[in-house]
Amino acid sequence: MTETNVQEYDLVILGSGAAGKLLSWTMASKGMKTAVIERKYVGGACPNIACLPSKNVIHSAKVASYFQRSEEFGIRKDNWTIDMATVRERKRKMVDGFVDVHLDNYKNSGTDLIMGEGRFVAPKTIEVKLNDGTVRLLRGKKILINTGTHALIPAIPGLQEANPLTHIEALEQDTIPDHLIIMGGGFIGLEFAQAMRRFGSQVTIIDRSDRIAPREDDDVAEGLYNLLSQEGIKFIMNAQVTQVEGKSGASVKLRVTHNGSEKIIEGTHLLIAAGRIPNTAGIGLELAKVETTPNSYIKVNERLETTAADVWAGGEVAGSPQFTHISENDFHVVADNIQGGKSVTTGRQVPFVLFTDPEYARIGLSEKEAKERGIPYRLAKVPFSAVFRAQTIGETYGFMKALIDSNDQIIGFSVLGAEAGELMGAIQIAMIAKLPYTALRDAIFAHPTMVEGLIQLFIRVQA
Repeated sequence: MTETNVQEYDLVILGSGAAGKLLSWTMASKGMKTAVIERKYVGGACPNIACLPSKNVIHSAKVASYFQRSEEFGIRKDNWTIDMATVRERKRKMVDGFVDVHLDNYKNSGTDLIMGEGRFVAPKTIEVKLNDGTVRLLRGKKILINTGTHALIPAIPGLQEANPLTHIEALEQDTIPDHLIIMGGGFIGLEFAQAMRRFGSQVTIIDRSDRIAPREDDDVAEGLYNLLSQEGIKFIMNAQVTQVEGKSGASVKLRVTHNGSEKIIEGTHLLIAAGRIPNTAGIGLELAKVETTPNSYIKVNERLETTAADVWAGGEVAGSPQFTHISENDFHVVADNIQGGKSVTTGRQVPFVLFTDPEYARIGLSEKEAKERGIPYRLAKVPFSAVFRAQTIGETYGFMKALIDSNDQIIGFSVLGAEAGELMGAIQIAMIAKLPYTALRDAIFAHPTMVEGLIQLFIRVQA
């Protein structure tokens, strides 16, 4: 392909995740000639195969849990069944709607959406093998790499041959697994474990750590463990899978070293939730003069600039925290810098929610982090049963706690309880505004609401 065949753009984006698609719509609307190269999923992983469809399925599982608890609410339960094909169709319908919205946004913004496999063949120059078999060559004055990550399949004998599920295939199940074995006790593993258990599967989680949620405080890990154990999920911690036999979807057998002895764990399905790998291999980064870290993430500075001039990286492939809302913030950083600004990622807030039922959410420091950094704090903690709204809906499991510094500022908030993500949002706004905790303690909130429970929390701040 000759130089005359190169199509020139002001901005070329490789990958259509949150950072990439938002940047394309924004810059194209401002008059920049913009192209987005996407291999498969219009809009990236979140609306297609990750956060949004998983929460759709998780909500179906929550509805199923209400049927299981119906007598608690004075409703007799008769024979009822779960139709996983309908669960899947509900999820697919939502995803199709998201894809349509994305396509409209590309069209209305004037962005060229190019479906195909892209790789650098020279600095700022990307060759795209289109899905129809043809090839295009694009060159951009400015480039964003937004290729994301994919599920890690550990190098365990027999694992690859067992055709294990990742989160992608797990969301496409149209039957209920008899016994689902999950390798990995992180957020993805825990969310799927509870959902599939509520649909009727036996579920066993195998993890190398000594406890689930190892980065969180001990009371959080214990609360999540007790919650899921009470629902019948089995845990094998401190365990190393040494061999896998069989085929996921039919019959699988895992040989596991646990506390110095070998165990055999048998099930029908195997889900891998053991971490993520950046999508940097095979895309020609060396030809683009874009360096990577020892863990194969793209090396960026606080402005998300790579080692190549006028080339940025955003989202998970840049090593950003693996949340869609952080990728969206990466968009703001890159968009500002493309236009001559000086935005940085340094010091930004990283809120997150684990969408178990009830949810777990945190903003700011945990107790563990505060102690590791030598940051003094006062603690306020209250059981979720102290929240009147929680009592009215029968969702009293969990607790809230906050860390307060010497200037009465909230420096950390954790909540395991119903609507945890929404409660965290109220705290985050207070933290952004630098309000003292007393502003929430003395506020007049509507009764009975979840946010009213913050009063019960902050009247317990230690002196």
